[in-house]
Amino acid sequence: MENFLLMAFLFLAITIILPSTHGLDQSPKGVDKWFKKLPHAKAKMTKLHFYFHDIVTAKNPSAIQIAQANNTFQSPTFFGLVRMMDNPLTVKPEPNSKIIGRAQGIYGSASFEDIGLLMTLNLVFTNGKYNGSTLSILGHNQIFHEYREMPIVGGSGVFRLAKGIATAKTYQVDNTTQNAIVEYHVVVLHY
Repeated sequence: MENFLLMAFLFLAITIILPSTHGLDQSPKGVDKWFKKLPHAKAKMTKLHFYFHDIVTAKNPSAIQIAQANNTFQSPTFFGLVRMMDNPLTVKPEPNSKIIGRAQGIYGSASFEDIGLLMTLNLVFTNGKYNGSTLSILGHNQIFHEYREMPIVGGSGVFRLAKGIATAKTYQVDNTTQNAIVEYHVVVLHY
């Protein structure tokens, strides 16, 4: 009973105290009002730069294998391997650098020809001026190419109706542990 009351209190506190993100009313009426102003709104361009830490092998991994095909480990491209991630996003490449958000989603090996990942994830910003906002990525990531371009297909909060490009470049990878640090440059249009 005590846990239930605590959970109920937390839910009420969150719904009453945090009704909006960056002054945006997220209620249905607030969203309707926002859309009515949209024809007069001018698109804004935002550029972001951060590091994505994919920790597969560690005491507390941030990416965990959730599925595989029967022949995944016989495939030279690990076809069918799927991982769920909640990877930290940091200002600098060092793991102890300031965390500005999380990359939450799924990636899986989706190519028989090369190691090409299907990436579906949300960049969830938890610190700084974009705190509470998200960007959504759905794209193809050929991890052995120097630069990989993936589309931004949406967003929330400050990034409502976002569209843009996320460019990834491997900063560091350990082939034994499969842990990687990836540098991201993001250019996004939003209202």
